[in-house]
Amino acid sequence: MLPISHKKLGLIGAPAVATILAHPMVVWAAQEAAVPPEMAHPWWFWPLILLVFCFVLGIIAVLAGVGGGVLYVPLVSGFFPFHIDFVRGAGLMVALAGALAAGPGLLRRNLASLRLALPVALIASTCSIGGAMLGLYLSKLNPDIVQVCLGVTIVGIAILLLASKNTTKPVVTKQDALGMALGLHGTYFDAATQEMVEWKTHRTLLGLILFIFIGVLAGMFGLGAGWANVPVLNLLMGAPLKISVATSKFLLSITDTSAAWIYMNKGCVIPLMAVPSIIGLMFGSFVGVRLLSIAKPKFIRIMVIVVLFFAGLKAIDKGLGIGLLG
Repeated sequence: MLPISHKKLGLIGAPAVATILAHPMVVWAAQEAAVPPEMAHPWWFWPLILLVFCFVLGIIAVLAGVGGGVLYVPLVSGFFPFHIDFVRGAGLMVALAGALAAGPGLLRRNLASLRLALPVALIASTCSIGGAMLGLYLSKLNPDIVQVCLGVTIVGIAILLLASKNTTKPVVTKQDALGMALGLHGTYFDAATQEMVEWKTHRTLLGLILFIFIGVLAGMFGLGAGWANVPVLNLLMGAPLKISVATSKFLLSITDTSAAWIYMNKGCVIPLMAVPSIIGLMFGSFVGVRLLSIAKPKFIRIMVIVVLFFAGLKAIDKGLGIGLLG
C-alpha cells in the first residue's frame, strides 16, 4: 500500500487518485486537490533526472570516501518533489547495492572480518527494523517531523565527518573480556607495507551499545550507516582503518537489507525511482574510482561536508516550512 493518508486521498478525489496510481513517481507531490505541475512531465522525466543526478553523486561519494546513501537521502528529499518515505526506501536500496557489490571481494581479501561483523550486524540489523517502523509511523503522523529529524541528523553527520580523524592502525594494548569472548581479533595482510598486521578490539561493550543507535538511525532515515560504522569500529573499538572500512561495507549489506524489507512491504520502494538511482550511482562510482588518482581528496571531503550542512539545513527548513532556502 502506498503511504498516503486517507485525508489526502479524500482531498485529491477519485479522478486524481486514478492518475496517481498510474504514475507513482509523483505520489509524494500531491499536496492539494489540483494535480501538481510535476505531473505535466512525461513518465520518464524524473527517472532520467535521477539517473544523471545519481551519476554525479556516485563520483562525489567515491572521491569523498562516503556512502551514496548519506548524500542521496538529504539531497533528494530536500530538492526533489518526492515524498520522504519513497526517498528513504530508495536510499536504502542505493546503499544496499553498493554494499552487495563490494562485500564478496572484501571477504575474499580477508579485509572484512566476519568475527567483528556478526555480533555488530545482529544488533544493528535488529534495531534498523525498529528504526524503519518508527520512521514510517512518524511519517504517517506528520512527514514534516521526519524531515526535521533528518535535517538534524545530517547536520550531526557533517559535524562528525568534520571532527573525526581516522587512525590507520590504532594501538590496543589489552583486549577487554567481551571482545576476547566474542573473538574480535585477527590478522590481515597489508599490501601497502607488505606485512601481516594483528589487531584486536577494546571498549567493545560501548561500541555495541552505540550500534543500537546507529541501526535505528539507518532504518529511520534510509541513510545506510557507513558514516557511523567506521568511526566506532576504528576510533572507539580500535580496529585498523582498513578492517573498519571493509567490515562496515559488509555490515551495510545486512543492516540495510533488514530495513529495506520494511519499506518494500509498505510499498515505499518504487522501481521507477530506485532503479535509475542505483544504476546512476554505480556508473558514477566507476568513474569516481578512475578519477581518484588525480583528484584532491581533502578538497572533495570539505565540499561534501559543506553540501551535507546545506542539505541538512534545507531539510530542517523544508520540514518547518520556513522557506528561507527556497
